[in-house]
Amino acid sequence: MVARVEITEKAAEVIARLRAQHGALLFHQSGGCCDGSAPMCYPVGDFRVGPQDVLLGEIAGCKFYIGAAQFEYWRHTRLVIDVVPGRGSGFSAEAPEGVRFLTRSRVFTDDEAAALDAEGPPARAACA
Repeated sequence: MVARVEITEKAAEVIARLRAQHGALLFHQSGGCCDGSAPMCYPVGDFRVGPQDVLLGEIAGCKFYIGAAQFEYWRHTRLVIDVVPGRGSGFSAEAPEGVRFLTRSRVFTDDEAAALDAEGPPARAACA
């Protein structure tokens, strides 16, 4: 199975700290608006996903969603979630940590793209 989203070791360390503070977390890849196109981290229950959200996979035990329209732009890329110094959104759980999550990406290889096509489309979120 080809992963559509993965995480760096540094970002996984931040998530471990956040999970200790907040419990279960989820990610949603923002499609713009206030925080640009940033991966946003929320305690489960603080952000409602719906049928328009695509489940890309899990990172560090956290479900990772992206809006359907944004997925169409990024469907040919693997998202790599990293962390960098700085202050991101006040809405994302890492904001008080002095770091922010950042999405890096790379285009899938032809073999990866073929495998993903064979798997069919990713799951959508259930209505909350």
